[in-house]
Amino acid sequence: MNLYEAIHVRKTVRKFAMTELPEKELDRIRRHFSQVTNLFGNIDVDIRILDNRKGNNHVSGLMGVKAPYYLVFYSEEKPRYKMNLGYLMQQMALYLCTRGLGACFVRRLHLKREHMMQDGKMAVAALAFGKSREGVVRKPMQASRIPMEKVCTFREEPRQWVRQMVEAARMAPSRHNSQPWRFVVFDNCIHIYTTGASGSALSFAEELCFGALFANLVVAGEELWLELDLIRLDSVVHTQYKPEQYLLSAVLIS
Repeated sequence: MNLYEAIHVRKTVRKFAMTELPEKELDRIRRHFSQVTNLFGNIDVDIRILDNRKGNNHVSGLMGVKAPYYLVFYSEEKPRYKMNLGYLMQQMALYLCTRGLGACFVRRLHLKREHMMQDGKMAVAALAFGKSREGVVRKPMQASRIPMEKVCTFREEPRQWVRQMVEAARMAPSRHNSQPWRFVVFDNCIHIYTTGASGSALSFAEELCFGALFANLVVAGEELWLELDLIRLDSVVHTQYKPEQYLLSAVLIS
C-alpha cells in the first residue's frame, strides 16, 4: 500500500496495543518526516517520539487517546503554521498506515514540562500511534463522507483525474467528521471554500483539517503525475459561495 491508497482506506484508530515497536521502525518514521516538505513557506518544525508504553509519557488533549507512542510536533508560530502542521500530520498518518500502524490526531496538548519545548519551538499537536487493536483500514465505502454531488460543484464535465483529485480531498479527516469544506471545479482549478461563518478566522481544529485536505491533494497529485500549485486567487468569485469563505485554489497542470 502506498500513500495514495492509504487516503482511501485509512481510519482513525483510538484503541492501541501497548506493545513495543522496533527501534528500526521508529527510525523509519523519523527519516520519512525529514523527507516531507512544508506546505507553507519557511516554517521550522521538529518532531519527537515519546514512548508511553509504561504510561509515564501520556499526552492528553481535547481528544486524548492512550497510546504506546506519541509523535509530537513542535513548530514556530508563523502565519498558517497550524494548517502547515495539519499537512505534515496527515502525511505522517498516511505513512504510518502504510507501515501497518494506527494513528489518531491529538490537538491542544498537555505535556510534561520537559516535553513542551524543543529548540525554542512549542509543542502544538501530536499523533497517537502504534499497533492497533481494531485494524488500521476500512473499505472506502465505509467512510462516512458527504456525497460528491453535495460537496462539489463542477462548472463543466470534469476530466477523470480531476474527479480523482476531488475524491482524495473529500476523504480527508476532520474533527467530529465535520467536513468543513466545499469545492468548485472549473477547468484545471479546484477552488476550496470553508463552510464556517463568513469572514471569521478558522479555528485551530479547522486549520488542521484543511492542512490534512491539502496533504491528500498533494499525495494524489504525485500519484497521478500532476504538477500542483496551491495558491490564493483573489479574483475568484463564484455565486454559489460567499467570497469571504474562499480559502485557496489547487491549480493542476496536466
